[in-house]
Amino acid sequence: MKRPVSLALYGAAMGLAEPIAPFLLKRRALRGKEDASRLGERLGRASRPRPDGPLVWLHGVSVGESLSLLPLIDRILAQTPKTTILVTSGTVTSAGLLAKRLPPGVIHQYAPIDGPAAVRRFVGHWRPDLALFAESELWPNLILQARAHGTTLALVSARITAHSAEGWAKRRAAARTLLGAFSLILPQDAASAERLTRLGATPGPLLNLKYVGDPPPFDAAELESLRAATKGRQIVVAASTHAGEDGIIAAAIPTGALLVLIPRHPDRAAAIQAELAAMGRTVARRSAGDDLDPKSDIYLADTLGEMGLFMRLADIVVMGGSFAPGIGGHNPLEPARLTRAIVSGGDTYNFADVYSEMAAAGAVRITSSDALGADLTALLGAPRQIQALGAAAATYAAGQRHAFEAGWALIRGLLP
Repeated sequence: MKRPVSLALYGAAMGLAEPIAPFLLKRRALRGKEDASRLGERLGRASRPRPDGPLVWLHGVSVGESLSLLPLIDRILAQTPKTTILVTSGTVTSAGLLAKRLPPGVIHQYAPIDGPAAVRRFVGHWRPDLALFAESELWPNLILQARAHGTTLALVSARITAHSAEGWAKRRAAARTLLGAFSLILPQDAASAERLTRLGATPGPLLNLKYVGDPPPFDAAELESLRAATKGRQIVVAASTHAGEDGIIAAAIPTGALLVLIPRHPDRAAAIQAELAAMGRTVARRSAGDDLDPKSDIYLADTLGEMGLFMRLADIVVMGGSFAPGIGGHNPLEPARLTRAIVSGGDTYNFADVYSEMAAAGAVRITSSDALGADLTALLGAPRQIQALGAAAATYAAGQRHAFEAGWALIRGLLP
């Protein structure tokens, strides 16, 4: 495939920069941004052999995107059990969660940097028959090298923001080339579909993988232990909080209720604990093995892969990322699948459609930082309202399956 001038220049620039990549990756590893023991994977050097037979490669850059691929992985395994599945992601957190959530036999590798040599090594080793990229992963060298190898490409749950679309519009030939490499594009919302069309793509039906899937897993014995430790207490779970939100939510919890606070990034735990202690709150920290006793105001759940455990413990789930500016909210469908009452701030632009639809269906309560305390107090004093919110959320979540089935029908035709 002939590359437009902009893509040719990009490839040349990345080739010139590639020799310093090992140094930059080591610096990132020192800051906890890379896995020091697996830096070779970021340079395209596989740490696992390629099994014989057909191979399907799925890629999601971070936590949300990579976990959203799980329903597709389960369906591919059910449809073609002899197919090897390779999953790549780009962050340490996503790798840790995938290690807990991927089915047995599925291979995880870190995605290679988009340097020509790294990409050639990666594609040459794994030789994928089909690649499914989630959301907005348009790495030119990776896409074009895989296509040149003969890999069938699909962009699923495709998302492109107005800002990104404006940038690609200035390099329209490059956008057409990259989007034209995909045999199938399934946008996650109508706005993305329109923007992709303007850039020269021919998108198929809508599919947002974050709207489907099974409830998150949990440890049954651990759940019973926590229920025994919290018996008689009302529990509010704050899911995926960001800096600036922890104190707001903690201040809103009524006296006597227990707040289980789950930071989006567990490495913030020490700072969170110090902030909450300064507020006069008694904090038990899960990673430190602290006991959860009646004197604890807040349980800081700074571990990975336990969201399903704590959401099952909750009376109410407060969605983080919606009270601090610039985050855009997080996916409310996980607690919805568990029939939990959901409360969110108003800053949810990343999931605008789903929050709007859920609010109209009475499946989520939208509030503000100032009103959060009053809303939580009112809800905790009205168990029937909590039950009604949770039931409406579960009904909404169940209704999202039809879009997955329509998208799967098209993906299934691409399987090797």
